[in-house]
Amino acid sequence: MAGGEAAAPLLEKKAAVYHEGCPGCAVDRRKALNPGVPYKEFFHIWTIILVSSLPISSLFPFLYFMIRDLHVAKTVEDIGFYAGFIGASYMLGRAITSTVWGMVADRIGRKPVIVFGIFSAFLFNILFGLSVRYWMAISTRFLLGSMNGLIGPIRAYAIEVCRPEHHAIALSLVSTAWAIGLIVGPTIGGYLAQPAEKYPKLFPTDSLFGRFPYFLSCLCISGFCFIVLISCIWLPETMHNHKTNKEEGQASESLIPHFSDPEELIEHNITSTTKKSLLKNWPLMSSIILFCIVCFDDMAYTEIFSLWAESDRKYGGLSFTTKDVGQVLAVSGASLIVYQTFLYPSIVKVMGPINTSRVASSLSMVLLFAYAPITHLSRPWSSIAVNIVSVLKNIFVISVVTCSFILQNNSVTQDQRATANGLATTLMSFFKAIAPAGAGIVFSWAQKRQHAFFFPGDQMVFFLLAIVELVAFVWTFKPFLAVPEQFSPT
Repeated sequence: MAGGEAAAPLLEKKAAVYHEGCPGCAVDRRKALNPGVPYKEFFHIWTIILVSSLPISSLFPFLYFMIRDLHVAKTVEDIGFYAGFIGASYMLGRAITSTVWGMVADRIGRKPVIVFGIFSAFLFNILFGLSVRYWMAISTRFLLGSMNGLIGPIRAYAIEVCRPEHHAIALSLVSTAWAIGLIVGPTIGGYLAQPAEKYPKLFPTDSLFGRFPYFLSCLCISGFCFIVLISCIWLPETMHNHKTNKEEGQASESLIPHFSDPEELIEHNITSTTKKSLLKNWPLMSSIILFCIVCFDDMAYTEIFSLWAESDRKYGGLSFTTKDVGQVLAVSGASLIVYQTFLYPSIVKVMGPINTSRVASSLSMVLLFAYAPITHLSRPWSSIAVNIVSVLKNIFVISVVTCSFILQNNSVTQDQRATANGLATTLMSFFKAIAPAGAGIVFSWAQKRQHAFFFPGDQMVFFLLAIVELVAFVWTFKPFLAVPEQFSPT
């Protein structure tokens, strides 16, 4: 009772206090007057996330051929070695600067960081497509990752632009748009790379796109970046910029005016002082570790799959073209959207996030042993089999990743979720930076042992990926994974 009486005046006072000229207060006023879902703002967020995720994986369908054309690999077997470092350079750059960009966004605002991130994607993606030396390709990818600090600020922005009752929709929108971008990107790369070979009537060999065979796909993505960059003129800033003391600043957080229960306000004020203990929150950290393990396996798989599918059959591959790989990824992406929309919610509702993670990781581990035998199939059976296993593999991965998100967001209070997601992104980026380089080295080594007794050739690659999935499966059990109370068995 006393707590409610003390909190109520604060709520009433805050609801009426808005500072003229403050963009954050303008957003708070709009949220107070319009309780509905902000569809226009959500769509803008969706396009920003989509365009920032497209360059990440768009290179994988043509990376094998790009390394070959750069003439940096002395033998065909060495292509995977050099390809791995290009794949890792983006994630390494992002891992190094993610925290810094988050601090900058908290200091000067979300919008400047978002705009600069889109501009850097526009610029460095073009330069990557024009790369004629290996050092240029790897440096432009590193700069693309380090200068694009969108992930943390855009998650914070998605929450700040809407009322608390719409936060779940906002976070779901972020994850879905990011997943779609990682699917559409390889499709663009697969269909538009080497246009002079695929579409000789439209692109002669002596044209710009003939001399730079990987520029067209990068240019299309950069064109999308430019359109979104222009649209950011109408992007509202959500950060408050009026001068206030510390106590008033805490009272002016956009979440506070909309707490329906005074006890939620008290919990907010108490838990906001415990952010330093985030690393000691084992339910959170254990779910982040599960997330990192699965992302490591998925990134290594993405790197290996394209190299394996495009390598020659005499080296244990499928002799696929970039268009073939792009088609496989497109089919997998379409099935993933259907699965997430219609099947996954029902599965988690019945099985729960823990059991869903266990089943998905165990099935993914078994599935990896089906890849190597596909090389013995002839067309079109090999294409059909690859599409089937690729769809299943992506479904299993997204199941575990989404379950880990559920565990993470239920392991912390509401005011800690942005920090927890930022920490997960930083750690995940380090794992994803290591994965492509390690996968490329292992792939190159495996292609040199085609006649070994124990798991020859690419069988060893998929065996090692299965070992990582085994680690993820084991991690879903106690004492490794600490389950939040609401998911503990009664």
